[in-house]
Amino acid sequence: MKKYLIPFVLMFVSFTLPAQVKFDDYFSNGVLRFDYLLSGSDHSAKITDVQLKKEPIWGGTAHLQAQEQTMGNYRFNVIDQATKLLIYQQGFSPIFQEWQTTPEAKKMERAFYQVLRFPFPKKNVILEIECRNREGQFKTIYSTVIDPANYFITKESPLKPDFVMIRKSGDPAKKVDVAILAEGYKKEEMGKFVKDAHRLVDSLFSVEPYVSLKKQFNVYALETPSEESGTDIPGRNIYANTLFNSTFYTFNIARYLTTTDMKTIHDQAASVPYDYLIVLVNTPEYGGGGFYNYLSVCSADHALSPKVFVHEFGHEFAGLGDEYYTSEVAYEEFYNLKVEPWEPNLTTLVDFKSKWGAMIDPSTPVPTPRTAEFSGKIGVFEGGGYMEKGIFSPMQDCLMKSNKPNSFCPVCQEAIRRAIQKCTE
Repeated sequence: MKKYLIPFVLMFVSFTLPAQVKFDDYFSNGVLRFDYLLSGSDHSAKITDVQLKKEPIWGGTAHLQAQEQTMGNYRFNVIDQATKLLIYQQGFSPIFQEWQTTPEAKKMERAFYQVLRFPFPKKNVILEIECRNREGQFKTIYSTVIDPANYFITKESPLKPDFVMIRKSGDPAKKVDVAILAEGYKKEEMGKFVKDAHRLVDSLFSVEPYVSLKKQFNVYALETPSEESGTDIPGRNIYANTLFNSTFYTFNIARYLTTTDMKTIHDQAASVPYDYLIVLVNTPEYGGGGFYNYLSVCSADHALSPKVFVHEFGHEFAGLGDEYYTSEVAYEEFYNLKVEPWEPNLTTLVDFKSKWGAMIDPSTPVPTPRTAEFSGKIGVFEGGGYMEKGIFSPMQDCLMKSNKPNSFCPVCQEAIRRAIQKCTE
């Protein structure tokens, strides 16, 4: 174990939750990046540290509201060691958590490379990582003390790929900062990448609430060339030497396009301020993937890529859940029907009062039939979260359900507005 970390696996720290943290009291310039392996099986999760790294640019807000973050299947806490004050918290949903619900996870263990980032602390902090159990409760699976003065924290100069500002709206500390990285584009294809990024960003800002709130976004297109064009398509024995090792057939689902090379992605993005990362893949095939506060991936050249781009960013940015329930998926019992999902656009009716009940017309029945009478109306429609029974969604169709509509439903729009406010307040 490296000297800069003192692990306390399954240690519970009692911390104080303040109304607001004054940034300058606890943090200095830059980012503390914690790289680790998240490994286990369908019923276990283990953290193994890899490295600590200081990066130069914190793109997030300096107004750190320390209210409890309840979204995500994982979250991490940064606690001032001396006072036990919670000074930073963020929920997230890594691809490992999805893998745990696949049949493969019942037979073997796997490890996934992970990266956490938070403002660089001035004094010793306790970093906790929590996992949400089957009953919906967060449990600490790892805890460590980090001394920011320790010389084992790597401080190497970041990589500096060329980039183009797709959209510039203002101070990164007061905006949502999105970095789009090129995947499967050769050096001579960077012109195509920039055009593709412009086109897909335009598709994002063509739907509400992004249209009305586009001045809250900065968007960077990072020119990160690969040796070869395209991406891996294992089901067809097609493989390409690309920078981020993206691949279709994730969990053996042909359309599921992802990458697990989080180290290379974060290394390439470190020279710009970013809150969210999108990997744009140079392929005409249909596909993508999105994970809350983690990453989204999208193919560039399919006819439906604009809608996939918007859909997958909905997962990453606002924690929106999939509302479809008939498409092929790799998951088994993804949701516990006895627990209210944390996703804002799904409900099991266990705690529906915490969801969109106030947005439903009093004359609309709950649950709501999927009939023409209630087409285009907010209700509680059975089907969603990959399951036909037991989970309900707000409307009969939405960009989180299919590629037919051109907009999000009002419930998803409100969740996106809240996510924008959180980054810009």
